[in-house]
Amino acid sequence: MVKATEKQLAINLRRNGLTYSEILKKIIVSKSTLSLWLKDVGLSNPQKQRITEKRMQAQKRGAVAKRQQRLDLIAKIEKDASKDAGHFAEKVFWMVGVALYWAEGNKQKPHDVSCGIKFSNSDPLMVKYFYKWLTNICKISVQDLVFELYVHRGCDIKALKKFWSDKLCLNVDYFEKIRFKPNKFRSYRKNTGEEYRGVVRINVNRSTNLNRKIMAWVKVLCKKFGVE
Repeated sequence: MVKATEKQLAINLRRNGLTYSEILKKIIVSKSTLSLWLKDVGLSNPQKQRITEKRMQAQKRGAVAKRQQRLDLIAKIEKDASKDAGHFAEKVFWMVGVALYWAEGNKQKPHDVSCGIKFSNSDPLMVKYFYKWLTNICKISVQDLVFELYVHRGCDIKALKKFWSDKLCLNVDYFEKIRFKPNKFRSYRKNTGEEYRGVVRINVNRSTNLNRKIMAWVKVLCKKFGVE
């Protein structure tokens, strides 16, 4: 008898345009039971509109909450970065790595707030420096690094893979990912033939927060040296 009364109440509430979440606050049953009770309940257009608006409001609240969580996390990262800068400020190795990523790395943007670490360059010494910086300063395991070679078609890929593996003291298997640049009809490139080395991109797995931390270090250094 109690269940029958609750079912009828649920049906009445649904016909008044209440969402499942709103009904479940008034009637203590499982969502599957409620769904079974209401599967044949028809709704008028105004009722459907109200339910749609409620769902949109819930989605908006969820997006706002998620954004706030991200902002809180970034604030914490920046606070921790300030402590790190106090410890590393005199270490040139750390500072140069920060500057390198500031200049050559991918930054997070409003349309891509979860961008991880991506560093690209054709200078072997610079690439090696940043690779060592990641493993020594940021404590990134080489297993979490993905190396990509960006090259023009027609080059000696095997020779390029060996060149970069020798320069970075890594097994040649780390350079299996090859991406081809589009060949232009006219090219005035000087780095051709044996001098051509392509571009290496270093990607770091699961590094969204590390990207944020590096840019927080940049902010701290700018503030420390009056560059604002």
